[in-house]
Amino acid sequence: MQKLLMFIKKIRPVDFIIISGLIIALFVGFFTFMNFRQTADKQIEATSKIRFQVYIRSVTLTGNKIPLRKGQKTFISIRNVPYSDLDIVDVQFDRKKIVLPTFNSKKVVVVEDVSQASLFDIIVTLEDTAKITKDGAVVGGNKIKMGLPITLEGDDYKFSGIVSNLQQVVPVSQEHDLINNPSTTYDVQ
Repeated sequence: MQKLLMFIKKIRPVDFIIISGLIIALFVGFFTFMNFRQTADKQIEATSKIRFQVYIRSVTLTGNKIPLRKGQKTFISIRNVPYSDLDIVDVQFDRKKIVLPTFNSKKVVVVEDVSQASLFDIIVTLEDTAKITKDGAVVGGNKIKMGLPITLEGDDYKFSGIVSNLQQVVPVSQEHDLINNPSTTYDVQ
């Protein structure tokens, strides 16, 4: 009994913290092993191709063309973390507009802003393969949701925008079935 008391007196508070941390880690590992706790890979419900739109506001372009083209690839960074090259599915652009009141009426007219002729708003639709969880689509370790900041980069451009729309296309596991049996329909939302 006296040896036990001397042993306890030699143990410092740091030793108690380390021992309790190891015990907690063993409990967490046991509950994960027994499937009481889900790990990240078990939360993935499917893999699917998704399309999402990136809205790029007030881009100044003095050249004759928009550098983003349908069918090309663009390198994206999500929250300033480089990710990958993605396919550009669609590009829509429009000059900056202003709202002008009309005389003798309560109506307004939307016209191009001639004072800022080189200013454009661009919507780029991108496609990628994502992991679908119950919280949403995950691309490059980030959940793709509206409002997420994204940077598009090419040989001669680097634009920053936000995700403005998200669409799930076709689960990758069903693509093979879709090619081999085109009469099959899937409920994709």
